[in-house]
Amino acid sequence: MPQKNINEKIDELNEKVEWFYGEDFKLEEASQKYKEATKLAKEIEVDLKSLKNDIKIIEEDFTKE
Repeated sequence: MPQKNINEKIDELNEKVEWFYGEDFKLEEASQKYKEATKLAKEIEVDLKSLKNDIKIIEEDFTKE
């Protein structure tokens, strides 16, 4: 399965969060859904930090010229 990009992960997280407000909400499933959303949010945070580091490296390369 190919890795998802940041936008796809954010879309998935939004769907997971919306589940809590939807008609399909079931208290019995809430704990597991919350854990899944939290894990996904942490993955997004790691991806964004990595992207930020990549941008800083690129900026440094351009400022050296």
